[in-house]
Amino acid sequence: MYSKELSSIKKSNRFRTREIFNKNIIDLASNDYLGLSVNKNIFQKAYERVLQEQYTSPKASMLVNGYNQIHKDFEDTLCKVNNFEAGVAVGSGFLANIAMIEALCRKNDTLFIDEEYHASGILSTKLLKPEQVIVFKHNDYKDLEEKILSNTRSGRKVIAIEGVYSMGGDVAPKEFFDVSSKYEAILLVDEAHSSGVIGDNLLGLFDYYKIKPNKYHVKMGTLGKAYGSYGAYILASKEIIDFLVNRAKPIIYSTAPSLFDIALGLESLKYIIENKKDLKEKINKNLTIIHNILNIKSKSLIIPIDIGDNKKVKEIQAVLQDKNYLVGAIRQPTVKSAIIRLIAKIDINEDDLIKVCKILKELK
Repeated sequence: MYSKELSSIKKSNRFRTREIFNKNIIDLASNDYLGLSVNKNIFQKAYERVLQEQYTSPKASMLVNGYNQIHKDFEDTLCKVNNFEAGVAVGSGFLANIAMIEALCRKNDTLFIDEEYHASGILSTKLLKPEQVIVFKHNDYKDLEEKILSNTRSGRKVIAIEGVYSMGGDVAPKEFFDVSSKYEAILLVDEAHSSGVIGDNLLGLFDYYKIKPNKYHVKMGTLGKAYGSYGAYILASKEIIDFLVNRAKPIIYSTAPSLFDIALGLESLKYIIENKKDLKEKINKNLTIIHNILNIKSKSLIIPIDIGDNKKVKEIQAVLQDKNYLVGAIRQPTVKSAIIRLIAKIDINEDDLIKVCKILKELK
């Protein structure tokens, strides 16, 4: 039924499969930036916390009776450390982006979205009318401002950016916050890949630029990356969170997030806060290795190596896999041009990171 389409995907070296890798392979491909997915102590604490409850699954949506004290404790802790008024836990980052974009952009409002925003956000724009959506050049706040000035639509202005972009590893400029304030535009910041990795307290972009959240700011983060769990959250003013709880379909109509996943996210958050000094030292050490060998100066642990050839990225990945190292071979449509995506996870042995970098330097 779809044989022609599959044949075309295979011919272009874009065919993908699910694979269970050797459990001993050295992982430099996943988003487990801090290595918390293997921290059994955090897992045990989350497990014990869930066992304190009368029930162990959320059972229903948040607005029926799926909201649990574990959800509230997580939201309250996030608000306290990130200096936001209110928050809500969501099932995943994908659902969070749909919740924010579909609900906050009413019929007279305009969404200005970075061209490299996550696929979940781009998909969410399809739920709006075409005239409501304006795409601006990647990380180009000047292009954004020009598009705001030339926009004739009435209603609210909503800007959507990421803290750290998942494929390029680049950080959003501080000027986006200035544009948001200047034009009183709601600023949605997807912190999926920045929370836990950048900032003095490893809390993400707001922390990185020392931005005090105001009523126009919305922060979304996920638990499936640095936090070693699964799920997401949205932080904002009480007014915006109340509105999302009442209008965002993924919050209203989805079963509430898993109690264990949220408990695990909470324990990871506590761990990051308590161990931030040591974690930051390890992050900086790995980034220094990357810079010294590959001559790539990065502020995040995502290291993209441009190859530009779908077949070659798979070949490079295979060479490293034979040596028991796993890196990402990212092709279209995820990126415009094929890249090797190396994640400098801090639980990786220093010698292994050096070895992989040297191999990549030779192969690229």
